Amino acid sequence: MTDRRPFAYRVIVGMVRWVMRLFFRRIEVEGQDNVPLDRGGLLVAWHPNGLIDPALIVTQFPGHAVFGARDGLLRWPILGWAMRAMGTVPIYRPQDNANQTEEARRAANQKSLDALALAVVNGSYAALFPEGVSHDNPHLSEIRSGAARLALRAHQLATESDGPEQPPVVLPVGLHYDRKSLFRSEVLVTFHPPLEIPDELVIGDPATEKARANELTERIKAALIRIVRPTEDWRLHALMHRARALISAEATARDGIERPETLTEKTLGFAQIWHGYQARRESHTEEIGTLRADITNYDRRLRALDMDDADLDRPPRLGALALGAILLFQAIGVFLLLPPFLVLGYVVNLPVHVTIQALAKRFASAEKDTATIKILAGLVLYPLAWLVAGLIASGVHVRLRDAFPALPDTPFLVGLVVFILAMFSGALVLIYTDLARKTARAIRIRLARQSRADVVAELRTERADLHDRFLELAQGLVFPDDLTDDEQRFTAPAPRS
Repeated sequence: MTDRRPFAYRVIVGMVRWVMRLFFRRIEVEGQDNVPLDRGGLLVAWHPNGLIDPALIVTQFPGHAVFGARDGLLRWPILGWAMRAMGTVPIYRPQDNANQTEEARRAANQKSLDALALAVVNGSYAALFPEGVSHDNPHLSEIRSGAARLALRAHQLATESDGPEQPPVVLPVGLHYDRKSLFRSEVLVTFHPPLEIPDELVIGDPATEKARANELTERIKAALIRIVRPTEDWRLHALMHRARALISAEATARDGIERPETLTEKTLGFAQIWHGYQARRESHTEEIGTLRADITNYDRRLRALDMDDADLDRPPRLGALALGAILLFQAIGVFLLLPPFLVLGYVVNLPVHVTIQALAKRFASAEKDTATIKILAGLVLYPLAWLVAGLIASGVHVRLRDAFPALPDTPFLVGLVVFILAMFSGALVLIYTDLARKTARAIRIRLARQSRADVVAELRTERADLHDRFLELAQGLVFPDDLTDDEQRFTAPAPRS
C-alpha cells in the first residue's frame, strides 16, 4: 500500500520515533490490527505524560494522525514549527483569549472543530485527549465533550458531502508507562477496537446534539476507564501492582520455568487484579481489607530488603565457587577496567545530564512535565556539548601545533573525531551505567539472601499464602474476554510445592 502521508509528516514522525526509542528502553505496541485504515476516525486516550503522550501515539499509529493542540503551543520555537508541518490544528478553547467576546471565542472554537472534522472525513485520524489537560493522577480527570462533538461533526460532514461509505470511528488508545518520567523506562501503547456507536446517536436532529454529545462522552469515558483501570490513590495503585507481581512470581516458582514478563503481560495482570477488586470490594469487604493490610506488610518487608518478588526465588549463587568467581570477574570488569575508556563520555556528558536533571526539577511543575523537559533539553544540550568538545579539541590542536610544528595540520579532523567520540562515548556511558547498576544490585541481592535468609524464607511463605488467598477470592469471577490469558492464573489455586 502506498504511503499517502505528506513527506514532511513522515520525516518528522521518523525523527520523533528515533527520540522516543532513545528515551524509552522498550516500546511495546498492541492492537494495530484494530485500526481500520479504510476510513478516518478519532483516537482518544488519557493524558498522563505531557507531550510524550501525543509523540507516542503519532509514532506508533499505522495511519495518518492529526492533532488538535492549544494555539499557544504552535507559537513555541521549533516545536511549533514541527507541529504546524505535521498539520496540527490550533484549538481555540472558549475559556482562552479572555480579551475576545464570548461569541468570537466560540466561533474560533467551532472553526477548529470543523478543521479537525474535515480531516477525519478525508481519511485521517484526529488524536484527542478528552480530559483536556495532562495530569499525574492514577485516575481520569473530568472528561470533556470536545471529542464527542468532533465525532458528531465528522459524521455530519460525511453525510452532507457524500463522504466515504464507511463512517468515521472512535478508537480508544491505551498508554501504560512503568515509570513515565524515568529515562530508559518502558511503555505500552495499545490500540483497542472501535467503540460501538448506534446510528441514532451520531445522526439526529440538531436540537438534540447536546444530549447526543453528552451520551457519547459517557461512552468514551466508560471506554477509557476500562483501559486506564483507575484507582482513587497511588498507594492502592502500587499495592495492585505488588499483588500482580507476587502472583506472577509465585506462579513462575511453582511452574519451575523462568519467564520475564513483558509490559503487556504486566498490564494484563494489573487489569485482572483491578477487575477482581471492583467485583469483590462490596461483597467481600472484610476479606479485601485484611488482604490489603497483609500485602502492605509484605510490600514493606520486601522493600526493606530492596528486592523484587522474583528475587526471593533466586538461588544463593555466592555459595558456588565457580559462580562466585564469575561474579567477581564481572565486578572487576565493570567497576575497574571499563571506566578509563569512558572518561571522555563522562567529562562531556555528565555535566549535561546534571544540568538537565536540574532543569527538570526547576521547571517541571508536575511529574507529567518531567519527561517532556528532559527530552527537549537533551535534544539541544547534548549536541551542543559534543560541538563544544570538538571545538575545544580543535583549538588545543592548533596550540599544540604551534609548539610542535611536526604535528599534522588537521584541527578540523581532530575536532570532528572528538565530536564523534563524545557522542558515542555518551552512549557507552549509558550502557556502562546500566550494567554497573545491575551488577551492584546482583551483588547486593546475593549478599542479602545470605545474611537475611530467614527473612527471605518467611517472605516466600507469605507470598505463597497471599497468592492462594487471591485465587480463592477470585473463584467464580467472570473476566472480560480481553482480560483472559493462556495461563488462567485466576481460575483455581495451584497446589503448593
